[in-house]
Amino acid sequence: MSKDSDVTITLSEAQVADVVREAGSGRGGAPAMLAGATDLRELKAAVLRLLSLDDASYSRVLLRAILTLAAFPSDGSARSLRDVAADAGLSPTTAHRIVTTWVAVGELEQEPRSRRYRRPTARRPPRGARPR
Repeated sequence: MSKDSDVTITLSEAQVADVVREAGSGRGGAPAMLAGATDLRELKAAVLRLLSLDDASYSRVLLRAILTLAAFPSDGSARSLRDVAADAGLSPTTAHRIVTTWVAVGELEQEPRSRRYRRPTARRPPRGARPR
C-alpha cells in the first residue's frame, strides 16, 4: 500500500458512541480536560485568541465546542441555552447544535421541566452506547 492511499471506515452510531466513550475513559472525558485549566476565563481567552488568528490549522468547530462546554459550571448548576450562547459568543442556533451534541455523548444533560442544560452529576453512557 502506498503512503498516498486513502482508507475509509464506516461506523454505526453505536460504534461512534463506543469510540467517544473509550477516548474519554482514561482521562475523564472533556470535563476533566476543562477542569485541568486553572481558570476557565483563561481557557476562554486562549480559545478566543486561537479563533481570532483565523488559522486554518485549528478546528474552529472544536474550539467553539470547547467554549460552549466551558460555559457550564462544574457544580452542575443549570443554564439556559440563550445564556450559554451569549457566553460563548455564538448564535443560539449554533449553540443549540453544539449543546445537543454534548448531550448525545453524555457530557451535558437537559432538565426536563426547565429545559435548561447542565453538566451531569453522575456519569451516564452516551445515547446509543451498548451496555457492557
